Amino acid sequence: MTAPGDLLQALFMRLKSDASLTALLGGAGLREQAADSAAFPYVTYGRTSAFDLDTGADNDDDQLITLHVWSKAQGEAETRLIMDSIRARLDGAAFATGSREQTRLSLEFAEARYDEDLALHHGLLRIRAITQQN
Repeated sequence: MTAPGDLLQALFMRLKSDASLTALLGGAGLREQAADSAAFPYVTYGRTSAFDLDTGADNDDDQLITLHVWSKAQGEAETRLIMDSIRARLDGAAFATGSREQTRLSLEFAEARYDEDLALHHGLLRIRAITQQN
């Protein structure tokens, strides 16, 4: 079974290897968590849930990962471009996560909105990861 932290590391490595996403984020825009000193735009990961969709029980083989996109650009175009780049890199992707495991990703939910309280654009991507033993 793939632990949530291992899966997040694999996802971030996959995103960091995407030159177009790196360019959109200005280099070091993938972060584990938001920081006051972080330059915009950037991406962080949020809530990760491990469960079995059929039973609702804990199960590391089926996980939902939330990625957050943060932008202070005028309008939401930058947020949408970053979200589209992430979607292109992850939606439908399959990769090895262990010596005998295969993980397949699918986009479950995406939303972009303006957060008036924070005065920035916030994008949300929820990705489902299903891991199977080979």
